[in-house]
Amino acid sequence: MFTWIYENIATIIVSLILIAIVAAVVIKLIRNKKNGKSSCGCGCGGCAMKDKCHKH
Repeated sequence: MFTWIYENIATIIVSLILIAIVAAVVIKLIRNKKNGKSSCGCGCGGCAMKDKCHKH
């Protein structure tokens, strides 16, 4: 088993880094959604879907 891990350590490390990046992006999107921030980074005034996205 240790031989398999040793032979694939580069793939394992890259996979863990990618998983961490994706998790950080998802957490950031969830926090922004909870705080009422737009996901596009701009205001909702000019958006065609402004009435559908944030219900007041």
